[in-house]
Amino acid sequence: MKKYWTVVLITLAAAMSLIGCTGKVRYPTYYTLQLAPPLDPPAQEGIRASIAVREFRSPAYLRQGPIAYKASPEQIGFYDYHRWAEDPRESVTNVVTDRLRASGNFSQVKLYDGRLNVDYVLGGRLEDLEEIDYEGGVKVQVAISAQMMSVATGTTVWTNSVSEVGTVTQRDVPGVVSAMNAAMGRAIDKLLSPLPIRVPIKANEAAADAAGR
Repeated sequence: MKKYWTVVLITLAAAMSLIGCTGKVRYPTYYTLQLAPPLDPPAQEGIRASIAVREFRSPAYLRQGPIAYKASPEQIGFYDYHRWAEDPRESVTNVVTDRLRASGNFSQVKLYDGRLNVDYVLGGRLEDLEEIDYEGGVKVQVAISAQMMSVATGTTVWTNSVSEVGTVTQRDVPGVVSAMNAAMGRAIDKLLSPLPIRVPIKANEAAADAAGR
């Protein structure tokens, strides 16, 4: 029995020594997409159209949390200890909503809640948000598409898709995220820049305005 307990104590001591040699437990580092808030433009007269922004969609691998990278066009990898603090779809949806609200082109801009009590609904898809490690150097790629539907007619009145590539100058994950932020800002600006400056008001409202003059 004494020999048994001696073996147990030696085994426990060896295990504790191994844990000490492997160092502390490593915890993930979390990142967010940080984009500069848009400037509010002067108020525009005659703006009556309202719009709701539906949550953007994305491929499943962009919703899993870890920051993704591509070693080749066909191979996707993930950083084990570097993750998004917020679903990138939510980040993009909120930024697009803020940009539309600040544009002054709509009387109301809100997140889509399932109700069609607005004039237009805008939806989109985050196609790419990853580090690119092939074709020389380290880069990031961001791709977004969007479309706007008229609630009254059910038709698509506007659509656009953009892609941005950014160079990573700081060769670590924070540098990659910084490049993603810059590329995302450019992509969203390009995505929304062709949006009609003034969305036409509905025909009955136009007639009412004419009758009141």
